[in-house]
Amino acid sequence: MPKAVYVEKTVEAPEEVTLDLKGMRVFVEGPLGKLQRDFTGEPVNMELDGSVLKVSAAFPRRRELAMVGTVTAHVRNMVVGVTKGYTYKLTIVYSHFPISVDVQGKEVIIKNLYGQRDPRRAKICGDHVDVKVEGEEVIITGINKEHVGQTSANIQEICKLRGKYHKDPRRFMDGVWISGQHVGME
Repeated sequence: MPKAVYVEKTVEAPEEVTLDLKGMRVFVEGPLGKLQRDFTGEPVNMELDGSVLKVSAAFPRRRELAMVGTVTAHVRNMVVGVTKGYTYKLTIVYSHFPISVDVQGKEVIIKNLYGQRDPRRAKICGDHVDVKVEGEEVIITGINKEHVGQTSANIQEICKLRGKYHKDPRRFMDGVWISGQHVGME
């Protein structure tokens, strides 16, 4: 396999977005808000040239080569987040016992799942995440892709029946399930 001597990838920011680099910490500010991420400890070099962030590695091995692409993808997701945002839609599904979903502080509470008396609680990750319940849909919006995705995964995960309550998921489909995701906030 041929070895690369030098690998460089770039991320260009649109006019309405400002990129800032302090050490290995990247700051992205746009019309929807601010995001920051620390890449300390990653085996890459970063430099800011105007509105272009250059991520590079000299004589990269497999890990360094992969991290160049990973860091650029994270920064690109941050740029998209502060300009357009991210949205996940979850659908409330039940066959007999009506499920109620409430948002209290930094938690989503699901009541009456399979008729169980104890409510189930899912954590809302991050500060830039907004959760709304509209009829039979739960809409999660935010500017940080990882926090929006993790919040929706937390809600879906607590609806699974485990342990002594385990049932066949093909037959027992009650819960709150991810039905769609897209770029942009509604």
